[in-house]
Amino acid sequence: MAQSNETEASMTGVSQRRRPKKNILEIGGRRLDPSTLMMGYGYDPALSEGALKPPIFLTSTFAFESAAAGKRHFEFVTGARSGEVEGLVYSRFNGPDQEILEDRLSIWDGAEDALTFSSGMSAIATLLLTHVRPGDTIVHSAPLYAATETLIGKVLGRMGIEWLDFPAGASQPEIEDVLRRAGDRRVPLIFLESPSNPTNTLVDIEAVRAACDTVFPTDRPLIAIDNTFLGPLWQKPLEHGADLVVYSLTKYVGGHSDLVAGAVIGSSAAIAPVRATRNTIGTITDPHSAWMLLRSLETLELRMSRAGENAAKVCDMLRSHPKVESVGYLGFLAEGSSQADIYRRHCTGAGSTFSLYLKGGEAEAFAFLDALRIAKLAVSLGGTETLASHPAAMTHLSVPPARKAALNITNNLVRISIGIENADDLIADFTQALAAS
Repeated sequence: MAQSNETEASMTGVSQRRRPKKNILEIGGRRLDPSTLMMGYGYDPALSEGALKPPIFLTSTFAFESAAAGKRHFEFVTGARSGEVEGLVYSRFNGPDQEILEDRLSIWDGAEDALTFSSGMSAIATLLLTHVRPGDTIVHSAPLYAATETLIGKVLGRMGIEWLDFPAGASQPEIEDVLRRAGDRRVPLIFLESPSNPTNTLVDIEAVRAACDTVFPTDRPLIAIDNTFLGPLWQKPLEHGADLVVYSLTKYVGGHSDLVAGAVIGSSAAIAPVRATRNTIGTITDPHSAWMLLRSLETLELRMSRAGENAAKVCDMLRSHPKVESVGYLGFLAEGSSQADIYRRHCTGAGSTFSLYLKGGEAEAFAFLDALRIAKLAVSLGGTETLASHPAAMTHLSVPPARKAALNITNNLVRISIGIENADDLIADFTQALAAS
């Protein structure tokens, strides 16, 4: 960043770390679409030697324009003064790439603010550490990603924190019953995952919010939701009662299976305490990963749309195959069912990740996975390539057998994440793999 531009930025109050004033949000009364804003929002080339795209700012610290400015910045960072830090301080707190990325992420969910983290789990851990204290009870939907369950049940459990859960898809009265079971214990947070991993079951966010308002009329817990499976394109939880949205940016947002990152998105008030915790423990995204995510955001809608179209075609073939017991795909929800009602109210697309239940058990599932030629046998989801895995033996191996059975994480379950390959080629691959199983 040129010295003259830095000086100009400090004089005018416009800094590379904040949205440039000349950024356009609407034209002729039309609010610009997020897919358009991803090409330049939050970045002014004039502040970076005219570079069309943001450079990677590989630096651990930033020079202050004056001692008074340094003091002011640290007052914000340490909480001595309320509000957000006004400039760049130190890469554990902020950086140009990270803050441009956060500005753009907030647009997709219609939020005021966003924070990015070194992984999806570091985002969840930072969020939970911000709000819980010994003696609390965390209430969550089930199932959750296995690492999230381990964090809540084992790691936080050692600190005297308990948990209660309700099944994904539970009704408002069922959720209220679970919330009341907390008794006198403080409930700081309701943590949701929808669709659930790996069964692809939807949580009724509106029912959760209504249950919380009923049981906690004066001091409602925050509602946070892991929206990784549907991403910002197919579900917007903040519009349905959630306070914070969590993402593994590794998945659809990154989209190329070449980085690990996470995010928490919400109102400025809800984000502020999480930011303070991140500043302390240093779970921020690194500059290079942030820069790569900026690249990925430009094609987010294109990639997710193509993957969603492919998934619909593949699942249509799988649902009628004689070796398939059932397909847990949101496009196949039974008309009139509670899941279909949640989908109608909450979702704008069925996604491209689904659960496939084969006839048989582990042997048949393993034979199918080993026979795949285009789809890769790997965990994760949301990449440009199609991935397949066996949750019971892989991502959810650490979940006790009884709980796996209760959550329908069975040995004949295969999780599929459809990519952007040719749909007919994928159908051919799944057809031959099923024949070999």
